[in-house]
Amino acid sequence: MALLKIKFYPDPILRKKCEAIKEITEEIKNLGRDMVETMEKNKGIGLSAPQVGELKRIIIVQAENQPRVLINPKIIKKTKETEIGEEGCLSFPGLFLKIKRAKGVETEALNENGEKINFKAEGLPARILQHETDHLDGILFIDKISFWQKLKIRKKLQLRDPAA
Repeated sequence: MALLKIKFYPDPILRKKCEAIKEITEEIKNLGRDMVETMEKNKGIGLSAPQVGELKRIIIVQAENQPRVLINPKIIKKTKETEIGEEGCLSFPGLFLKIKRAKGVETEALNENGEKINFKAEGLPARILQHETDHLDGILFIDKISFWQKLKIRKKLQLRDPAA
């Protein structure tokens, strides 16, 4: 397994839409394993492929105390009930924002063996699923806040790669 380099805002790859994965190859399985390791080493609870420079529809979600690899995930249903919760993002180190999201979601995806999985999530796992699935379409959590909130954090949004 390999530790992957996380892309930081404003890297343009974070705004791109990802391609569906047509075949689960050894390369895709390795990407999933590397993403799990990268997420865990960075103390994250979710990670999407564009955050590590890959325009592929694959995310990692921490659920039930273990990471799940989800390939081509789709949120097929959201609850009408919403809640506001604090979110962070590995591509925005040190930035935490209050974001309104559906309280629960129903998701379908493929696992790393190519098997279709369908499941429901509520609370934090639902929030992670929504956040990471948004990444696959180039949507960032800063897109979910008001103009006035963006003005307040504008200096923090001028982040650069902390390793540079």
